[in-house]
Amino acid sequence: MIDILTHYHTSIFIVGILAGLFLLQLIIADIALFLQKHQAGHPVEPDHTRFVFRAVRAHANTNESISIYILLLLFAVFSQANADWLAIFSGIYCFARLTHMCFYYFNVHLARSISFALSLAGLLGMLVTGLISWI
Repeated sequence: MIDILTHYHTSIFIVGILAGLFLLQLIIADIALFLQKHQAGHPVEPDHTRFVFRAVRAHANTNESISIYILLLLFAVFSQANADWLAIFSGIYCFARLTHMCFYYFNVHLARSISFALSLAGLLGMLVTGLISWI
């Protein structure tokens, strides 16, 4: 099993980068909430003009897709999919999540949407890479 995982070292490294990104988003959202003296347990007012809302949504957006990423990664690894293609699509997803976060923080709508579409392309690429190994 360990020998199989060495082929996927780049994709596994990207998991670590994503974990760090996810942690960073949580810290930024928590600091923004703290600075706004937001009462815990209460929803954040949906207002894209406020950084606190954008910070919470950026974290939530990653949270909504990270489980799909993990499942697709597991599927591809256990299917012994092409490690190079998996790394490419994992990297696309990671880059897209990073840029999506930054564009969300700075409220750049079109770029944020493009980054979101790119992250979907990364996930779809991971799915196809895993499925191809079954053919």
